[in-house]
Amino acid sequence: MSHRKYFLVLSFIFFIEFLILAISPYDRSDWALENALVLVFVIIMAFTYKKFSFSRISYTLIFIFMCLHEIGAHYTYAKVPYDAFLMTYFNFSLNDLMGWERNHFDRLVHFLYGLFMAYPFREIYCRIAYGKGFWGYLLPLLFTIAASVTFELFEWAAAELFGGDLGVAYLGTQGDVWDAQKDMGLASLGAFVAMLIVIAINLRIQKDFAREWRNSLRIKRKKPLGEDEIARLLDEHDK
Repeated sequence: MSHRKYFLVLSFIFFIEFLILAISPYDRSDWALENALVLVFVIIMAFTYKKFSFSRISYTLIFIFMCLHEIGAHYTYAKVPYDAFLMTYFNFSLNDLMGWERNHFDRLVHFLYGLFMAYPFREIYCRIAYGKGFWGYLLPLLFTIAASVTFELFEWAAAELFGGDLGVAYLGTQGDVWDAQKDMGLASLGAFVAMLIVIAINLRIQKDFAREWRNSLRIKRKKPLGEDEIARLLDEHDK
């Protein structure tokens, strides 16, 4: 299947899921707020597709994450009935087994955000910023963490702006004062695991892995920047 066809098939499936879960969400205002960034992301993906087509692996990872997010948006993250689903169809309570007293769907999605989105970010770095060797793994990891921090700040700003029940539903802290830190920590862990997996695969199949890694850590420019670089630029400008 071509990249274009694969992208269109996943887009169609996601659109169908979106429409189904848009019907009678638990909290319409929270659903709309949860999907504000989704709309922006979908528009960006659609308009940049022809110039930058991701691999099928990246599209699959993005698709799975977006589908899980839509489930959280439909129920609100704090009320996704995963335990009721397990009890109904498998006569099994994950919360009882783990001793959980809160709904942990949000924790799972934050971890999977890091696990699933770090590789697409790596693809961007390797193909646009030409990140190689060590930097081809560290920078996607740091970008994923930074994006997670940015989203938590966005959540805080939205909660402050809208306040009331909508702010509480959107934050989904469930009374945990360290909720934001735990979410960022799980996203960071997921991204770290993803990069370890990529490293393990490349170490196995990439013949020049060690050489590329070493070269990426070598100093490419021995002269310092800062005031020395400013002086050099001024000299060039005056000539």
